[in-house]
Amino acid sequence: MSARSLDKFEDDVVISGIGQSAVGRRLGRSPLSLTLDSITAAVEDAGLSFDDVDGLASYPGGGTSFGPGFAGPPLIDVYDAIGLEPTFLMGNFEGPAHLGPIVNGCLAIGRGLARHVIVYRTVTEGSARAAARSTEVGPGAGPEWITAFGGGPAPIGYALLAKRHFHEYGTTRQQLGQIALTARAHARLNPIAVMREPLTMQDYLDARMIADPLCLLDCDVYCDGSTAIVLSHVDYAPDAPQRVVHVEAMGLAPPPRSQYAQHIDLQPGRRAAAEMWGRSDLRPGDVDVAGLYDGFSILTMLWLEALGFCGPGESGPFVEGGERISLAGELPINTNGGQLSGGRLHGLGFVHEMCLQLRGQAASRQVRDARVAAVALGALPYVGCMLLRAGER
Repeated sequence: MSARSLDKFEDDVVISGIGQSAVGRRLGRSPLSLTLDSITAAVEDAGLSFDDVDGLASYPGGGTSFGPGFAGPPLIDVYDAIGLEPTFLMGNFEGPAHLGPIVNGCLAIGRGLARHVIVYRTVTEGSARAAARSTEVGPGAGPEWITAFGGGPAPIGYALLAKRHFHEYGTTRQQLGQIALTARAHARLNPIAVMREPLTMQDYLDARMIADPLCLLDCDVYCDGSTAIVLSHVDYAPDAPQRVVHVEAMGLAPPPRSQYAQHIDLQPGRRAAAEMWGRSDLRPGDVDVAGLYDGFSILTMLWLEALGFCGPGESGPFVEGGERISLAGELPINTNGGQLSGGRLHGLGFVHEMCLQLRGQAASRQVRDARVAAVALGALPYVGCMLLRAGER
């Protein structure tokens, strides 16, 4: 069956507005104040007022936290603060990673529950973790224990996947390092990126090892900031002041097994990617720019393979030297610096950047003639991906 013959909920929705708060390592501001900045900017960018908005969605939702500063403000605090009277309200953690609220918003719009939905993601992990460290006392304060299979600090689990990739496919640290180097090169063109100092391969190889083979520069950088987008019914597109971005297709299927030790292959996003491509007539060669999750650099490599930009095990040679994934390459990735250098804005930051690229508003990091973008977010066990298309102007 052709994707054109599917009744796709994605076809009912456009991204009409985008907004971002200040971004920094430790801003010392409340999650609610940052959120109000980003959603106000997004609603204004969409040419709307809060009276026009009837939906609000977020990740992960109130009461959910993986640590200090992770969750952002609850939905109820946000709609109280702006005087919103929503007909649709949804926050969720389990599901297709940070794409969950976008999926929920699209479905709500497509089935008439809302016409304009604000989606936001806010983090204050930079400030919160700095404050937590300052209160620890004595050796061994705040220990993190690991279990025999799959549990414990995230770097250890993803280091296992990286080690297996190195063993099975001959991947090298120099190849893996290109993800970090490319992110830093792009971040240097992004005035709000949190890491903008020059970075060399030798700097990368000399960096402190965290969990072999992942070093400090393979891990994303905690920061404070908020990102928001406005989803609107496609009928609003002619009235939007900015070029809208169309949601072409989504892939939401989780990996077959949720634990590292039970993972049957090295592509956590394989099933989600297959679902996404099955909902579109576009193919990997049509993608002009991509935002690929880089909570750890190995995840970007695995998404390159899962999405079909290269074959299984071929991401090392694909990124070697960095030319293919640079701004002038065949597949520029993480053009805002990603989470490794731009800051861990946790998912929605990639969507914001891809919208800038498709609107031709990415300034000195603009990819030439960007018409189609891919976004892939998350890792075991929560993953999701989507294709975005530039609207006409």
